[in-house]
Amino acid sequence: MADKSDLRYQAGQAAGHAQVKKDEMMNRASEACQQGKEEAGGLMQQTGEQVKQMAQGAADAVKNAVGMDGSTTTSTTRTTTTKP
Repeated sequence: MADKSDLRYQAGQAAGHAQVKKDEMMNRASEACQQGKEEAGGLMQQTGEQVKQMAQGAADAVKNAVGMDGSTTTSTTRTTTTKP
């Protein structure tokens, strides 16, 4: 009879150890997942800032090309007509 209870005790211990190991692995996986999310979020924010800067640069280039860059230089054209 002692053999059966000893086996049950050992089986219970093994099940308890397995549960603890499973919990540890789940915690590690959860932490790794959280870290991955944080790193991805930072990367997305950095990429968004780069895209914003590129768009601003493109807008400034277009404004410069069409003379809407806000500079204070003005040019005047004078047309004169002469009669023969």
